Amino acid sequence: PFTDEQQAEFDRKVEKYLKQYPPERKQAAMMMTLRAAQELVGWVPPAAIEQVAQKLEVHPSRVLEVATFYVMFHTKKPGKYVVEVCTNMACCLNGAERLLQHLEKKCGVHAGETSADDRWTVREVECLGSCGTAPCFQINEDHHENLSLAKADEILDKLP
Repeated sequence: PFTDEQQAEFDRKVEKYLKQYPPERKQAAMMMTLRAAQELVGWVPPAAIEQVAQKLEVHPSRVLEVATFYVMFHTKKPGKYVVEVCTNMACCLNGAERLLQHLEKKCGVHAGETSADDRWTVREVECLGSCGTAPCFQINEDHHENLSLAKADEILDKLP
């Protein structure tokens, strides 16, 4: 899934990560290795799953297991902007469900889907660690708190 330049960067990063663990514990570098793959292409396609498995000497199903367990890894190509809305208890008590519905309508996509123009992916996530400043969301890991519908619109409307 990588260009030659990306492959060299991936190999360099994985080599660095593997030096942090004894040879028999290579799979301890799974999260970092998956992150390196995703940073290069924006998601973790099947070919990257295979490469991670090969580097860590594990079965690809084990890599897929980890990649699909953690919400920070995208095993389907996401849109340009990934909007992750926290719907944990504190956020729900402060309007997260209404915020999620609003964002689905604004982005033209249901939670868990990517828009036809590949601009938006909206995701419902369990917790973004902002219980005291709920509700919150992240856009491509850029965190926003104390959201109202108007503030959310303002943030999205500023995106290029």
